[in-house]
Amino acid sequence: MPFPVLSTYRLQLRGPDSGFGFTFADAEDVIDYLDELGVSHVYLSPILTATHGSSHGYDVTDPTTVSAELGGAEGLSRLSAAAKARGLGLIVDIVPNHVGVDQPEQNPWWWDVLQNGRSSRYATFFDIDWDLDEAGRIVLPVLGSDDDAADLTVDGELLRLGDLKFPIAPGTGDGTGPEVHDRQHYRLVGWRNGVVGYRRFFSITSLAGLRQEDREVFDASHAEVARWVREGLVDGVRIDHPDGLADPSGYLAWLRELLGPDAYIVIEKILAVDEALEPTLPVDGTTGYDVLREVGGVFVDPAGAPALTALVESAGVDYHAMPTMLAELKLHAATGTLASELRRLRRSIAATAGTDHRLLPEAVAALLRHVDVYRSDYPGLAAVLPAALAETQAAEPELGPALQVIAAALARGDEPAARLQQLCGAVTAKAVEDCLFYRDARLVSLNEVGGEPHRFGVGSAELHHSSATRLHRWPRTMTTLTTHDTKRGEDVRARIGVLSQVPSLWTEFLARWEIAAPSPDPATGQFLWQNIFGVWPVNGEVTGELRDRLHRYAEKAIREAAWHTSWNDPDPAFEGAVHGWLDTVLDGPVAGQLTELVAQLNPHAASDALGQKLLALTVPGTPDVYQGTELWDDSLVDPDNRRAVDYDARRAALRALEHPKIRVVTTALRMRRAHPDTFARGDYVPLLADGDASDHVVAFGRGTDIVVAVTRWTVRLSETGWGNTVLPLPDGTWKDTFSGVIADGPTSAAQLFAALPVALLERHHD
Repeated sequence: MPFPVLSTYRLQLRGPDSGFGFTFADAEDVIDYLDELGVSHVYLSPILTATHGSSHGYDVTDPTTVSAELGGAEGLSRLSAAAKARGLGLIVDIVPNHVGVDQPEQNPWWWDVLQNGRSSRYATFFDIDWDLDEAGRIVLPVLGSDDDAADLTVDGELLRLGDLKFPIAPGTGDGTGPEVHDRQHYRLVGWRNGVVGYRRFFSITSLAGLRQEDREVFDASHAEVARWVREGLVDGVRIDHPDGLADPSGYLAWLRELLGPDAYIVIEKILAVDEALEPTLPVDGTTGYDVLREVGGVFVDPAGAPALTALVESAGVDYHAMPTMLAELKLHAATGTLASELRRLRRSIAATAGTDHRLLPEAVAALLRHVDVYRSDYPGLAAVLPAALAETQAAEPELGPALQVIAAALARGDEPAARLQQLCGAVTAKAVEDCLFYRDARLVSLNEVGGEPHRFGVGSAELHHSSATRLHRWPRTMTTLTTHDTKRGEDVRARIGVLSQVPSLWTEFLARWEIAAPSPDPATGQFLWQNIFGVWPVNGEVTGELRDRLHRYAEKAIREAAWHTSWNDPDPAFEGAVHGWLDTVLDGPVAGQLTELVAQLNPHAASDALGQKLLALTVPGTPDVYQGTELWDDSLVDPDNRRAVDYDARRAALRALEHPKIRVVTTALRMRRAHPDTFARGDYVPLLADGDASDHVVAFGRGTDIVVAVTRWTVRLSETGWGNTVLPLPDGTWKDTFSGVIADGPTSAAQLFAALPVALLERHHD
């Protein structure tokens, strides 16, 4: 039987050739530490064989084997045994949607398809567009330009161009490189053509989609995963991006059948703010982005919205027009970035409906502008697409005939319906996460996966209601604050969130800085200023590492925003101006002023960081601690959040228990171990503070033996004090596990939060 999943700790594994290694053996070395910290399960990033030197493992090249770079099957077995010896289990991240094809020779399935075409036994494993090329070849957009094909050379059984190499079909290797290329089952083209011969993961051509709707593909790609569960090596799995599949519901039904009723299964399902997880899915829940938004959002002060909105509008941004901008970004994603997928969908719609229409591409793109979820074909979302069709018709009547063709195709066939949903998710991701979230500079801590920055924070009522609902519907779902995909780490978000409490102060400092170090573009500057503030060291020391990290982040941010530069068309002049400006900030008088402001606000940031951490560890669900975040963490977006973790420092901190964050983390995790039924099934009851500062308390009870209370909006609180504020505790006597304070009945908030801005009380028995 698998161990009960009470809490998890995420480890990012990587081979030594990725820059630095963290393998199964390294994970085994920290098992004792993680046990002492208090988690029940070690949660591993993907462990199947990936592209050599991969720093993340999501580019799996062989789904049938455990990565030799990480230690192979033997290393996994040793890690599992070491974990079990300490009473811990393993959970593993798996990637069913796609495989890595950047280096084709490393992917046996893909290599065989390239060599043998449709006659390959793996030809149906991939979602290949065989009709794109007139000769039925797979179109591979890997060249700088089409003209580069003239430089191909023959090297035995390989076709080469620089570091690229491709297989030669049997009996076709005579002649020059270009002549041999013309005989292959694939056609190499320039990447700027915007044509791709297979379904991708979003717009990443190095990740080719798998057809998990085919049972043969599912069985072949999950045999190794099934072995792990069957042999008791792992207790559960995390499913990466199920919305990319043709039929997520069908896939998850097969997976549950394969792994059994006891396996823990959570899915990386990004829910819209008003979207509920489909109740019929045979899973334990999501990976927690919905909880991240709620828990972090409750610390954002809504009073700061008007001033921060005015500030961002002073940079020439019409903030109230953000929905219009998002619609335009979706249109651009569909017709530009994902144009190849849109063209394939058009052909599918026309073939299924039996008719075409010249405005079909425009109609599909316009329709997707009116869909606010990643995909709408879950049973509980049956009303979304009809509503989107109606809204599109009303907004653009001239698209009516084309919309009818779409409706006819959706009524007649599964393929266009599935492709529409797959395109919808990709369009949403490219428009929202990968662009809008790098443009919206009002309060960037809200720009998070699953977030809605237009909603300025989360009210206590929403948090309480959502938590109580989660307990009844998804009590085992994952809760988290940081993942490898978050736009910035939890403590960085907490510090930036404090700006909602001091918008006038922030506006004052920003005006001063823009005089001393004018940013190349005001809107870009406002976005980057908040991120710089979020990671600025308390001691003000600008290390070489910090400088490099900020330069890498700034370059990624401005390219993702795609206002003045982009990944496909970088503008060296603008990027150079941004890098020069950043050095001016780091080396000039602004650096000292940043240190001054951070020193002033960091106590409030720390308070919020502790508060959101305790909530994430105690609200209904299964909490995950991302590697290293048991201490303060200043990570920005990937790959910054996959830096090496200093476990020696964390072991020392756990022994000393002087650092407030690790005290909160280990105390809460150990409490979950001591009271598993309380946290798994115990009631969630909001506790309402009373008094002048009651809005500064968020509190609730779990079961009959646990009370959680946290402080928020501490800038204003530091001016007014707690005064007459009390928290009415449930009947009985309670002991705060942090301070040792004994309390009963209405308890003074000043007493409750005298030692820390958080309290975790346990029913006290004399």
